[in-house]
Amino acid sequence: MKKCRVISALLGIFVMLVSNTLRAEDVIQLRILGGELSNSAATSVSDIEKVLPRMKTLGLNTVLVPVYWEFLEPVEGQMDFTLVDRTIDVARQQGLKIVPLWFGAWKNSMSCYAPAWFKLDVKRFPRAVTAEGKPLEIASCFSDHVLQADLKAFSALMQHIAEKDPRRDVVIMIQIENEIGMLESARDHSPLAEKAYKQPVPQALLKALSIKRQGTWAEVFGTDDYADEKFMAWHYACYVEHLAQAARRIHDMPLYVNAAMNSRGRKPGEYPSAGPLAHLADIWKAGAPDIDILAPDIYDTGFKSWASQYAMPSRPQDGGKVKNRLFIPESRCCANSGVRALYAFGEHQALGFSPFAIDQASPKETGSVTQAYHLLREIFSLTSHHSPLATQSWGLLFDQEDRERIIDDNGVLITCRHYFTLPWDARATDGSTWPEGGAMLIRLGKYDYLLAGSGVVIDFKTRTEKQQEQQKELGEDGFAEAGGNRSGFTVLGSQFSGSRLGLLSVDEVDVDHQGQMHFLRRHNGDQSHQGRHARISVGEWKMLHIQLYEY
Repeated sequence: MKKCRVISALLGIFVMLVSNTLRAEDVIQLRILGGELSNSAATSVSDIEKVLPRMKTLGLNTVLVPVYWEFLEPVEGQMDFTLVDRTIDVARQQGLKIVPLWFGAWKNSMSCYAPAWFKLDVKRFPRAVTAEGKPLEIASCFSDHVLQADLKAFSALMQHIAEKDPRRDVVIMIQIENEIGMLESARDHSPLAEKAYKQPVPQALLKALSIKRQGTWAEVFGTDDYADEKFMAWHYACYVEHLAQAARRIHDMPLYVNAAMNSRGRKPGEYPSAGPLAHLADIWKAGAPDIDILAPDIYDTGFKSWASQYAMPSRPQDGGKVKNRLFIPESRCCANSGVRALYAFGEHQALGFSPFAIDQASPKETGSVTQAYHLLREIFSLTSHHSPLATQSWGLLFDQEDRERIIDDNGVLITCRHYFTLPWDARATDGSTWPEGGAMLIRLGKYDYLLAGSGVVIDFKTRTEKQQEQQKELGEDGFAEAGGNRSGFTVLGSQFSGSRLGLLSVDEVDVDHQGQMHFLRRHNGDQSHQGRHARISVGEWKMLHIQLYEY
């Protein structure tokens, strides 16, 4: 079955999956302002009844909730949907959407959530084996018995969800398995895996990778760890495709798989080898075409770099369809989570953002998420009333090392910086670790911008003005240090040439549910450094409506 249609739905008419009427509220609701529960947060009815209402108060519109195979099928062939039903019921009561996470054959590579009857029957459900012959607590994806048992339980889950929530009012997307990948070895060396390894590389994969050479996996790709990873990625993807096809037949909705990152210089097997990683995207897309999104779980530093790897734009060979839309189902829940969410939506038009274990996080950590999600709801309400062709957005994210970005918006040069690049906050220079600053910047029209976030400062110049600009050292009072260039411009010829941009107004605003912007207060004088910039301090969360003029 060809599967570009669901990607299209995710990009433009995703809301039609749950409603025949496209309303502003639907647009807001179905951009996932999410949070993922910790692994054991939904293992009892009492857990579910306590945790979901708390997620609502944090400002989430969607909760990612594990569904555990060991609880779903405690006895082989006997399904128990008690936890699934209560999750859907409480979510419906709270006005929340749910993304079930199928903890089936694998969770973080391991088969720890498989039922006891599965674990105990090693002969029927064989394990993966390292190159040294060590058996692992990882079910082998080469076993048809493993696949059929997993598929039967997952299909029963999908059928039950279809009956429980037929219009997809609550359940809006499904994660299949969790952080698939081989550990300790780059690939499985069990007898079934070795047999597959000696077979010719499938023509479908060779075609997808534009490889003309034919032969066994070793003959085509070589024998190092990265070659082994390709072999494993294809077979993991093909396994997942069986579950994805079943989901399509039973209760069609967006499907994704998540990946543990290949970070910190690790090699395949040191990180979960062969998962749905960015460098294996072509293999995963070929092996599992019914999967809509490959999603990164971002815990390490370099958030912007990881996000950009998974925001894969369209290519001619993809028929104009976006190859992979960014969705971040797991990210470290911390005080920086809020600005990272704003960056993901602003820079990559992400489908959603979801800090992990948000139910266990401190108020300081969840506070940034609540503040950012409040701003994002208002942004979505406002932009839903604007033509997508008339607006453009950027994401800003800064820290102590990466502190500036210059955006050229059709001749408007926008210099965006961390708030602590200003001289008058003692935390900028007293040795404190800078919290991340970030925002979503939106162009509403010519000389008309919206800035929403925390810990950022921006100014606007024409190209000719920027070219003649000279950096000035400022004192803590905001004025140039003695002996410096007074004007701040490099003289071209005998005098300054061209036009300049000024701040016509900087207004703090909010937006109602009808998308109407409301004035709160004017930022001028000291709040705009006498018309030099617009800024939002570290620790404050604001939305500024900025209008410019040329002189």
